[in-house]
Amino acid sequence: MKTYLIEIKLNGELHKVEVYADETLLEVLRTKLGVTDVKDGCGKGDCGACAVLLDGKAVNSCLTMAFQANGKEVTTLRGIGNEKNPHPIQESFIMYGAVQCGFCTAGMVVTAKALLDQNQNPSRQEIREAISGNLCRCTGYEKIIDAIQNMGLENKS
Repeated sequence: MKTYLIEIKLNGELHKVEVYADETLLEVLRTKLGVTDVKDGCGKGDCGACAVLLDGKAVNSCLTMAFQANGKEVTTLRGIGNEKNPHPIQESFIMYGAVQCGFCTAGMVVTAKALLDQNQNPSRQEIREAISGNLCRCTGYEKIIDAIQNMGLENKS
């Protein structure tokens, strides 16, 4: 099968990578670029564990073809913040106990970032709608919603 050279800006760093036409962004990120903070959950767009920001918009990388990211900026959880320099959203997740097993956390934080970049003070309903594509089996969602909502309120002050 023929390969194509694509160029993406991943967490601020430019990468050129050869991809097949049928490869997903998730496959390229994990297998070719070694990005393990993007989780491989369901592979069908149902769980949101693989969410990344594509030019600032949250997308499921398992449903996004790699070639669709050509010339675009891809931001993963590590591009938002890390252990040494956490983003306030990540700190809010910790403060409100929104992290349990951790499998959904990367996708939830990415989705929360996309929401808060568009709406700094979302209602609980708007948060529910924004994270509706992210499956969490541990938290019951309330602590996640609290963390996102309170992050939005902190942005206003």
